[in-house]
Amino acid sequence: MISVVTGGASGIGAAIAKRLVARGDTVVLADVNVTAAEEVSDRLSALGRGRAEPAAVDVTDRDAVQAMVEGVVSRHGRIDLFFNNAGIGTGGLAEELTSAHWDRTLDVNLRGVVHGVEAVYPLMLRQEGGHIVNTASLAGLVPAPLMAAYTTSKWAVVGLSRALREEGAAHGVKVSALCPAFAATPLLDEINSGLPATLASKQTKRHVQRIQGRLATADEVAAAALAGVARNKALILVPGRAKLAAYGFWFAPQLVNAVIRYEVARYRRDSAALTPTP
Repeated sequence: MISVVTGGASGIGAAIAKRLVARGDTVVLADVNVTAAEEVSDRLSALGRGRAEPAAVDVTDRDAVQAMVEGVVSRHGRIDLFFNNAGIGTGGLAEELTSAHWDRTLDVNLRGVVHGVEAVYPLMLRQEGGHIVNTASLAGLVPAPLMAAYTTSKWAVVGLSRALREEGAAHGVKVSALCPAFAATPLLDEINSGLPATLASKQTKRHVQRIQGRLATADEVAAAALAGVARNKALILVPGRAKLAAYGFWFAPQLVNAVIRYEVARYRRDSAALTPTP
C-alpha cells in the first residue's frame, strides 16, 4: 500500500510510519523538518520490508500540500492511506492567548487538515477507494482545560471527519478521526513553541499528567490507529481511559466540567502566586 503521514518525522506520526513500513507499505513522511524526515526515513527503510521516503511540506501551505500529493501519485500511481497528523500544542487561559496563538493553532491543526483533505479526497474519489485518518484528540471530544484554541481546532477536525465520512462512504472512501489522550510526544514539551509564553507553556504537561496519570506512548497510539483503520472506526479513542473520559463527558458532563473548573482555578492560583506584587 502507498501511505502518506504528515508530521511523520516525530511523535505519533513517526510511530505510525514505523508500523506501516514494518508491514510492507511504501510510506511518505511529509514534514516541515525535512532533515528529520530524511533521518527517520533512512532508519525505517533499513527495517527491510516496506520503505519510507521523505517529503518537505508545510501543511499550512495549501499549494505545497497539493504538490506533495501530486508528486506521490506521479511516483506511485495512487495513495491508499493518508494520515493528516501534523499538529502543534498551545495552552493558556483564553484571556492569555494572543491572535498569534489562535492563528497558528488553527492554521496548523485545522487548516493543515483541510489542505490534506482538499488534496487527497478528490484523488480517492477517482480511485474509488482509500482511507483518510485525521488526527484530532480526546480534546476534540472533551473540552481540554487551559487549551481553548487547541480544543477548538480539534473539535473542528472531529466534525470535519464525521461529515466527510458520510459523504465518502458511497464512493469507497473511508474517513476516521484519531482521538488520543495526550501522549508522551514532543507536542507536550513544545507548548506555545515560537509563540508568546504563558504559564501553561511550562505547566500544561504537569496539569495533563495530573489529570491523566500515565501518558500513552506514541507506539500505543499508532497501534490503536492501525487497528481502528482495519475496523474502519469513525472515532479511534486511545488509550482505554480516553474512552472513559469521552463517555463520562457524554453521559455525565457535570463531572467532567467540575474537573475542568478545578484545573482552571488551580492555574489561576498558580498564576497569581507568580505575579509580582506592585
